[in-house]
Order: sequence, then C-alpha cells, then structure tokens
Amino acid sequence: MLTWLAHILHWSFLRSGSVQTALLVGSSAAVVCAVIGVFTILRGYAFAGHALGDVSSAGGSASFFLGISPLVGFLGIAGIAAVSLEFLGVRRAREQDVATGIVLGAGIGLSALFLYLDMTTTSTTGAAVMVMFGSMFTFPASLRWPAIMVAAAALAMMAILYRPLLLCMVDPELATTRGISTRWVGLLHLLTLSAAVALAALSVGAVLASALVIGPAGAVVRISRRPGVAIFLAILLGLAAVWGGIWMAYESYYWFAGHAWPVSFFVVTIIFLSYLTSVPLQYVLGRRAAKPSQMAAHAGG
Repeated sequence: MLTWLAHILHWSFLRSGSVQTALLVGSSAAVVCAVIGVFTILRGYAFAGHALGDVSSAGGSASFFLGISPLVGFLGIAGIAAVSLEFLGVRRAREQDVATGIVLGAGIGLSALFLYLDMTTTSTTGAAVMVMFGSMFTFPASLRWPAIMVAAAALAMMAILYRPLLLCMVDPELATTRGISTRWVGLLHLLTLSAAVALAALSVGAVLASALVIGPAGAVVRISRRPGVAIFLAILLGLAAVWGGIWMAYESYYWFAGHAWPVSFFVVTIIFLSYLTSVPLQYVLGRRAAKPSQMAAHAGG
C-alpha cells in the first residue's frame, strides 16, 4: 500500500513548500466558494458572480503594477464592483443583467489598462497569464495566513446572514416586517461573494474564477433541497476539484516529459465533469433543481 501511494504521490508532492501553500490557499477558496456559491445560485446571481470574477482581473493586474499583494488587488476591485452592482440596481431582476454588464465592461477596461502598463512600464513577466489563469505553484508562503483570514471572515459573515438571506429570498415583504433590511442583506451577500471571487481568482485565475464559485454549488443544488446538505456536498466537491487539480498538475510534469500542465485546467475540468454527472444523477434521484422556497422550508424544518 505504501509503495503504491509513494508511486502515486512521489512523496515529494506533500513535502513541497509550493504544494503546501497551493493546498492551503486553494482549500480556503474552495470552502468559501462552496458556501457562498449555494446562495448565489439560489438568488439567481450566477452572472453577477461571473462578472465579479472577470472584474477582479483589474485588481490582479493593478497589484503587479503597484507592487502589492495580488490578494489585496483582487479583493479590493471585487469589493468595489460588488458595491457598484448593488447601488446600480442589481437587486431588481429586470435591471440585474444591465447593471452587471456595465460593471463588467468597466472592469475589463481597467484590466486592459493595467495589463498594458504592466507590460510597458514594469519588468513583470507573465502577469497576464497569472492574473487570468492563475499560478498556484508560485504562491509565496506569506500568502497562506492572509488567504485563511479572508476565508474565515467570509464564512463568519455567511453564518450571520444564513437565515436572513433565506428569508429575503423567499419572502422579502415578510423579511421587511421583521426588521430585516433586504438592501443591506443583499449588499453583505455581494461583498462576501466578492471575497469568494477574489480567493477563486487568486487560485485559478480571474477568467476561471466563476467555475469554482458556481460549479460545485450548481451541481449539488440539482440533487439536494436541504441547504445544509447542499453546502456540505459543495464543500466536498470543491475540495476534491482543488486537491485533485493540484495533484494532477504536479504529476503532469512526469506524464508529459517535464512539461507540466496548469492547475486551473485540471480544477475546472473536474468541476465541469462533476456538473455533467449531476444532470443524470438528478433524474436518478427523482429531484428537480431546488428552489429558494424549498431550501428555506427544509432549513426551517
């Protein structure tokens, strides 16, 4: 057994400092994205999550230009975009796509500017690839605790928002009569979503961040109507995708004669295959895609 495991992992896998950092940062992103992703799916904000991922690329590219931590850049721009979405009217269904499209266009424009400045005024190489598609094995060890702290803060916020957010999704008028501000709840959810997107963008790149935020949650919501179960399964799926992607990217160096494939490719491939599997599984279990009202009913029960 140990010989087989040694052959699979080459033992150097878990001893590598870069792998350890990638596992810690990637796991933090996977857990946060799973929890927040379930509520993002139920609120119908999948496009907003995708837009925040693309917009965060402006923060990532700005971090290279300004010489600051990429996490700060991703988090800062994603947070600004989240506030912009709320105050441009994203809480109204008919205005949601319009507001999201406007913010998305502005964010991509800023990203293009900063990437141009990175290439023309700094000595940074490969900035565009790292921002757009991630580079887990190049994370500095100093990034471990900041990523864990951001993840912990986001999870704490979602624990506070859990029941108010469900009630606002099911019956906004009842939530208002109980003294819950749907505007503030929506804004706080978007801000926690921006934190999840920032961690995802740091891990798999801004272009692919939405896959980690939406993919695992979208798959499990198809097969479970209980919010607690859906969140738990989404966490397991997200962790499996990140850990499996990191392992396969590491091992691909040996598979392809010294030419390793990117981690983000393997992570997104696992998520995509998992989502495809959830479609027939949904029919096997005889369940329809869960709705907010169904989730709230099970949460209340």
